[in-house]
Amino acid sequence: MPKLKSNRGAAKRFRATGNGFKHRGTARNHILTKKSTKRKRQLRGVIGVAKVDCPAITQMLPYAD
Repeated sequence: MPKLKSNRGAAKRFRATGNGFKHRGTARNHILTKKSTKRKRQLRGVIGVAKVDCPAITQMLPYAD
């Protein structure tokens, strides 16, 4: 059987953890001058993916364990 291909867009955005997936928050790439320091600080770090979205990501990333 041939290997399944990973969705390359999803591979760049999501990482597997022990009990799901994590991703970086949005709105942190450009036009940062008009955003408040508090808003930018709260957008730092990674966020867990909702459980309802995990099956779709698992389908896009078949070998993410």
